[in-house]
Amino acid sequence: MMDVIVVIGSGSIAQAIARRVSVGKHILLADIKAENARQAEDTLSRAGFDVSTISVDVSSRQSIQDLVKAASALGKVMGIIHTAGLSPSQAKAQDIIRVDLYGTAVLFEEFGNVIASGGACVVIGSQSSHRLAVDALSQAQVDDLATLPPEDLLEMPLVREIDDSLYAYQISKRCNALRVMSEAVKWGKRGARINCISAGIIFTPLAYDELNSNERGTFYRNMLEKSPSGRGGTPDEIAALAEFLFGPNGTYVTGSDLLIDGGATASYKYGELRPQ
Repeated sequence: MMDVIVVIGSGSIAQAIARRVSVGKHILLADIKAENARQAEDTLSRAGFDVSTISVDVSSRQSIQDLVKAASALGKVMGIIHTAGLSPSQAKAQDIIRVDLYGTAVLFEEFGNVIASGGACVVIGSQSSHRLAVDALSQAQVDDLATLPPEDLLEMPLVREIDDSLYAYQISKRCNALRVMSEAVKWGKRGARINCISAGIIFTPLAYDELNSNERGTFYRNMLEKSPSGRGGTPDEIAALAEFLFGPNGTYVTGSDLLIDGGATASYKYGELRPQ
């Protein structure tokens, strides 16, 4: 039996990270679209990686439990790379909540029961959550987002009443970062770590959906232009940070939310992008 890296979502960021942290390990690729997983499997297999695939619906606890069982049957679960999610241009508010908020909370909980000592998890969050005002959430709401059982998250008035897709996305990604902090305490008891990477606009198919959307495309293109870096990021730049978090130099980092957005949030808070 080999050590296992579970990759949820099979897009360009997921593959870039997997390439850096999965040498000598078995990659279990999980995606709601079997064809996407098979295409990624073919690419990674041809690059010399040992890969298998499985279907998963992140909005379903049962489906996630089936994924955990399949991963555990292959060997020790040493890593989880969670990149699956819906963007504001792709889905309605409550669908985003079900996948990005609830599903991620369930993944952390279920994999937290089997992660091996020395293991690690990285979830891809978003710069968008950092645009929320510091007083957008009360301390009680923050604590609930961090600690409530996943099913109870869906019953929070804050969550249940969201009908705007962008706000649903921002709250979901904020919840991801808060859950990472809470779960780090539990994962630490197993000798494992968990962190969030809040990514900016990274050139992926999902990002191109946003950049070309009628509703938010102009906003995001302006964000790239007026950010300190003046550009979007690449999947390999996210993968380089993830490699650090998975590797021996990142063993003191857990429960953290690392913002990597070319300074777009800085400009939004204190620069040219600051709302008037």
